[in-house]
Amino acid sequence: MTRSLRGNTMPAATTTYLELSEAGGGSHKFYEVHVAGQDVTITYGRIGEKGTIRSTTYPDPAKAAKAAEKKIGEKVRGGYAPAVKGERARRPISRRTITSTRSTARQAPVLWRFASGAPAFGIFVDEHRAMVGNERGDVYTLTHDGTVTGRFGLPDGVKCIVADNFWIYAGCDDGRVYDLGGKVPRVAYEIANDVDIYWLDIHDGVLGVSDRKGGITVVDHEDEFQWSRPSYGDSAWMVRCAAEGAFHGHSRGVTHYAARTGDQVWHTDTRGAVLFGWQERAEVFAGTSMGVVHRLAKATGAEIARYRCDAAVFSCATSPDGAYVFAGDNQSSVYCFAADGTRLWKLGTGCGSAYSMQYRDERLYLVTTDGSLACLDASPAAVHAAEQGQLPERTDIKAGHWERVEASAEVAEVTVAAGGVVVECVQEGSRLRVHVVSEGYDRARGVQFPKNIRVPGARYVVEEIHVSESGGFYRARGEIKRLR
Repeated sequence: MTRSLRGNTMPAATTTYLELSEAGGGSHKFYEVHVAGQDVTITYGRIGEKGTIRSTTYPDPAKAAKAAEKKIGEKVRGGYAPAVKGERARRPISRRTITSTRSTARQAPVLWRFASGAPAFGIFVDEHRAMVGNERGDVYTLTHDGTVTGRFGLPDGVKCIVADNFWIYAGCDDGRVYDLGGKVPRVAYEIANDVDIYWLDIHDGVLGVSDRKGGITVVDHEDEFQWSRPSYGDSAWMVRCAAEGAFHGHSRGVTHYAARTGDQVWHTDTRGAVLFGWQERAEVFAGTSMGVVHRLAKATGAEIARYRCDAAVFSCATSPDGAYVFAGDNQSSVYCFAADGTRLWKLGTGCGSAYSMQYRDERLYLVTTDGSLACLDASPAAVHAAEQGQLPERTDIKAGHWERVEASAEVAEVTVAAGGVVVECVQEGSRLRVHVVSEGYDRARGVQFPKNIRVPGARYVVEEIHVSESGGFYRARGEIKRLR
């Protein structure tokens, strides 16, 4: 017990610790409220982590206690319950490790190489930019000529960067999936605390998660559990989501599950463990530990072609509709094959083994074990010249002065909608839902909206609202501000 300077006795400090633990792949979060006199300190986040801390000072201890009771009541009504701090452990984390050796092949025609500062898994390339995410939680954006244009900061290592139409997401080792569509990363999904994530993919707001045990879990646009399957093997490094369902690669091969029910559609054994997956419109591609990329028909799982490399395949990609197939092995080599399986070339990266890759407009982009994002000229003329020992002058790029824009639950406030779309957050049972209140929209439809900025009763101005591909819900895009 403490005393004020006036000698009056202050109320004893109190701490209330709550957890929300949902079965079947749901949330695993904590919420702690500490009251000391006029001060209320709230700490919240994922179980086993330090969490985010916020403190508020009230005019007197009574008002502080009342505010704390209100916050605790809101959380209890939302499904939180008293718990013992420390009983649940932080989620396990597995990172792929490669003993990368230098390729003996001739050097690839690398146009530029960006040093991200740590081994990198995440890559995304579209008509506007290239992105790389590394084990430090850095996500850099660059132009196609290698100029750095931005830097996001996530709380843990980046597993992968995936696109879902307009939306770009980064899967993180802290168990969250972050929406990178605005100026600040926002939490879009939270994975159960006991799932050791290996890979993620999203289609029309539906998230597929493959894990260390070989399982797959699917949640919807509201981060609500849909179904999970244990699968046949372990170490599931591949999941690709599409309208047809989820294509899941693990130590025993590739399994296709139906979108809504999770029923198995087909399973195809592969000689080696699947270590990476890619998909095109009608086919999926699985790179394996036996140095083979398998091309499988989405409809049946039948093998259409096989692409043989000289070492274990840790990444693969294709040109549109699989006209060319690319692969990266654990010996710092990259390959190109014709659709029928004919090997066209093999070249060395010069910057480690490719953890992930993506092809666009005759360029092959790689993220590697030494943390590079490398841009290779994959045009026939450049490759032919490289095979003769004639290489372009490579530009080496560093991050420079860019500061991290950290993931945050803070939202700027405005007093006028100013052309945006107004949405409202409402409490529906144990869940916080978001609905559009602006004219011209169906108010019965929910809105896919960042999880960690939702406040009951609050209204927000959203830059854009789009109807989902399925037509069942809306999706927020762009900047979000809270309406006073």
